[in-house]
Amino acid sequence: ECPLCLLPQPPEAFPTLASCAHRSCQACLEQYLRLAVSESRVQVSCPHCPAALQPADVRRLLPEPALCDKYEEFLLRRLLVADPSTRWCPAPDCSYAVLAHGCAECPRLTCGREDCGTEFCYHCRQPWHPDGPCVPVLPAPGLATPTAQPAQPEDSAHGEALAQAEAEDIKVCPRCSAFIMKINDGSCNRMNCTVCGCLFCWLCLREISDVHFLSPSGCTFWGKRPWSRTRRILWQLGMVLGAPMVISLVAGIAVPVITIGIPIYMGRKVLASLRRSSLSGCQQCLSVTSSVLLSLFVSPIITAVTVGVGVPLMLTYVYGTVVLSLCR
Repeated sequence: ECPLCLLPQPPEAFPTLASCAHRSCQACLEQYLRLAVSESRVQVSCPHCPAALQPADVRRLLPEPALCDKYEEFLLRRLLVADPSTRWCPAPDCSYAVLAHGCAECPRLTCGREDCGTEFCYHCRQPWHPDGPCVPVLPAPGLATPTAQPAQPEDSAHGEALAQAEAEDIKVCPRCSAFIMKINDGSCNRMNCTVCGCLFCWLCLREISDVHFLSPSGCTFWGKRPWSRTRRILWQLGMVLGAPMVISLVAGIAVPVITIGIPIYMGRKVLASLRRSSLSGCQQCLSVTSSVLLSLFVSPIITAVTVGVGVPLMLTYVYGTVVLSLCR
């Protein structure tokens, strides 16, 4: 039986995968890969586990040649994006990549695509400008609002606010500049680009680590925009001044809760498991008592380790990371 469609299939209908031992029928795998490639997902994982499917298996299972070509193009683009010397031709509908190793001193590049030959700059990646310096790239007008119309004076403020709110729904990946759309509803700001695999923050558009939203940067895991400078500074000052009292209060609550809670939890778990057994009442009482007594000896050790590790970590974060950010 296929675990995806729940239909009985003959053994030959279950292709083997090089990445893992999970099995699904040929039709389900084809449909799964068709949807994944159509959604521009390059790193396609197994339907049952996080293991990435091998490119040979993807090419073997994809039924349409057009999808195979699209998958190959995505793989190639992902490889080129990882190379810092790759430059993409700025001509419309070209998307030709130039491997420009050691071209910083001679920044004039020429697209090698047939019938293109566009000349562009290595540094700003814009059409070649021999008589002027590089200029920052401005966002394309009308990207989020393609049908722009002249606004009346009384409606200009509302129109600008609306255009800004809509423009926030589309941003570019900080690594490969691919356009990414997000519903601006205050949902999770931890974004993962499907083209190059870059993990970045939607608010500040910087590549992030797992502790980015714990740092005092003003970026929140949920929310539509970062904190203001005033609110961020006030929060950092509050953390620095109130950290000793808050940490002492948390430690004072955690010590009795862990010390008393672990024996109670273990006693309840052992009692619940023994009720389904055939042991006598005296044997059940003895087992519960022994587990509680053992927990009474172990819980102080767990409490000491938790407080001894947690308190220094919190103090290091507050008077290290937060203070440095406040000084900056």
